[in-house]
Amino acid sequence: MNIELIARTFQALRANQPLVVSITNYVVMNNSANALLAVGASPIMAHSRREMDELIEIAGALVINIGTLDEIWIERMAFAIDAANRHHKPVILDPVGCGASRLRTETSRRFAAQAERLIIRANASEIMALAGSDTQGQGVDARDASHSAISAGQQLARQYHASVVISGAQDFIISGDQVAQLSNGDAMMPKVTGMGCSLSALTGACAACGDLSGLSAAAIMGVAGELAAQQAQGPGSLQLALLDTLHLLDENTLIDRVKLQTMPHPTDPKAFEL
Repeated sequence: MNIELIARTFQALRANQPLVVSITNYVVMNNSANALLAVGASPIMAHSRREMDELIEIAGALVINIGTLDEIWIERMAFAIDAANRHHKPVILDPVGCGASRLRTETSRRFAAQAERLIIRANASEIMALAGSDTQGQGVDARDASHSAISAGQQLARQYHASVVISGAQDFIISGDQVAQLSNGDAMMPKVTGMGCSLSALTGACAACGDLSGLSAAAIMGVAGELAAQQAQGPGSLQLALLDTLHLLDENTLIDRVKLQTMPHPTDPKAFEL
């Protein structure tokens, strides 16, 4: 995981405009679709089993976001993951609120075990709950620092043969035997609903372009959020500024501003504390 991977993925994203199938929650459908459009990808918010196999076949990735979960959606999502497995497409799982209820936790674990090419993107508390660790999460909000979830993220990466993206004040990306830390973004970003969900959508777009680690999407979102916050007066204007920044972002700006640290074989999560 390095700068070259970020640059290569960004180039492919702009050139290829990949189709991303998203089964996401009612709260953020518009946010996620607009973020994908702004960065250069093509979103489709699909839910029907009658078209899912056809869409997955031509798409680059599938994003599963359990934010507004119910029994009907669970089976639709499971059907879509099976289709992604058949067509060898990556699945991005956003286990929103994992740990807040038994339904969310059990469903998240079911989907993680089901997906064959998996990236998990979540906040620290959700990652820790998914791994079965003690967490201070409250609903969909994280109360745990992102670095405190590194060990849980490594456990999930081994258990599900997945890459794991832990979002927070710093983002941690776990892929294979490496942990990368990104230190971009802005403190105002958690004040806007759906920021993490938009990152999950972008992770799908970047996975469709070959980056199955989640690094490139986290870098793009972090840099764009940092730049957008310089223009914003508050959360409302930040949301609009982010879309403009994703649209206008160029490769040189992305590479110049990304703050990346990679450590192979990390043994002590405290080494990442600032």
